[in-house]
Amino acid sequence: MKRTLIHDLKQSVGQEVRVQGWVQTLRDQKRMQFLVIRDQTGVVQVTLEKAQNPDLASALSALTKESAVCAVGRVVENPQVKAGGVEVQLTGLRVEGLATAPLPIDPFGTPGPSLDNRLDWRFLDLRRPENLLIFKVQTTAEMAMRRVWLSEGFLEIHSPKLMGSPSESGAELFELEYFGKKAYLAQSPQFYKQMAMAAGLDRVFEVAPAFRADPSFTARHTTEFTSVDVEMAWIESHEDLMAFEERWLQSVLKAVRERHGEEIRERLGVEVRPPDLPFPRISMKDAISLLSRKGYAPPPDRQGDLDPQGERLLAQHVAGAFGHEFVFVTDYPATVRPFYHTRREADPATTKSFDLLYKGLEITTGAQREHRYDTLVSQAIEKGLSLEPLQFYLNFFKYGCPPHGGFGFGLARLLMAMLGRGNLRETTFLPRSPNRLHP
Repeated sequence: MKRTLIHDLKQSVGQEVRVQGWVQTLRDQKRMQFLVIRDQTGVVQVTLEKAQNPDLASALSALTKESAVCAVGRVVENPQVKAGGVEVQLTGLRVEGLATAPLPIDPFGTPGPSLDNRLDWRFLDLRRPENLLIFKVQTTAEMAMRRVWLSEGFLEIHSPKLMGSPSESGAELFELEYFGKKAYLAQSPQFYKQMAMAAGLDRVFEVAPAFRADPSFTARHTTEFTSVDVEMAWIESHEDLMAFEERWLQSVLKAVRERHGEEIRERLGVEVRPPDLPFPRISMKDAISLLSRKGYAPPPDRQGDLDPQGERLLAQHVAGAFGHEFVFVTDYPATVRPFYHTRREADPATTKSFDLLYKGLEITTGAQREHRYDTLVSQAIEKGLSLEPLQFYLNFFKYGCPPHGGFGFGLARLLMAMLGRGNLRETTFLPRSPNRLHP
């Protein structure tokens, strides 16, 4: 007998089925036993009249919460049952994995354990339907991303995560020994996706891990994260990148809403709203001016940039003025951007760059890249960088490289904003932070 998923039981009324899942609750009454079994598609009530099968009744009485079981029985209609209007009348039970009691955490306890405690027992925490939903949404979002990429001629690449020199600045690097040399975990695939442009691949994407040795304990950071990267050749400016990203994200949110919108609303209390195009755009200069009029000033270490509070305030303004959850912040000063960002011809102090905020959370950083060798070398020297460790990268631009640009995109941050979660660790399968290497 094949397994029947719980959400398909209505189609099997009057038939014998096999249900496999976890014991969520057990009510052991004088005459009847009521067992609630859960799989990834829902829950079902399983009933047994004790007198009909004393041995089976004894087996049920010995069950513990969250045990993995295989239950066989007949599906009958029962309008009084809230979970689907059907129940399974038990005829057989096999315990696949008996859960030790008591549980270290109760995934369905009220109030639930703290986030740190839940992460200590992440495999139990992930049994909660709202956590299962997060990764259903992640899967749908990635599939929608790939549909757009493939429809617009992108190729997928897989760049190395062990590097001989930094992929961004020299800060926040994980250093390790590599056969008697120093190597670093990649902070991003930046150099390699630009190499793809020099190689003539034209449009590429990558979904892969990236690493930042950031000692931050904020709700917005982890030391290992899934980076979604895009690079496009033969662009005219960073406007081409923003135009692509906004229609790409519109397709992603439409797919999520169509497939999961109702469940997200019911379980998480969040409405997924596919955005209208185009997204609002505001230059960094204008953003600082606007926020200054609201009494905001960036901290001394964030001059020319926005801190999280500034991002939230700007998003509130955009929501009120434009009714939009997204905003591109453009034209960052060269002082706060990497050496490989293209400068504006009429204003070399400003770069052709952008960040994308979603509900006040930065989810993207992007720019047109500098593809002219001499200019790139000059900008690297201006930033105080040594050219020797960068030479392999600089060589990409010596033999004919087209104008190009791209962006890096935080997958877990998208989910965090979209689903209204308060911490990036909630939308990461197994998060890593300065004090967490297990599980």
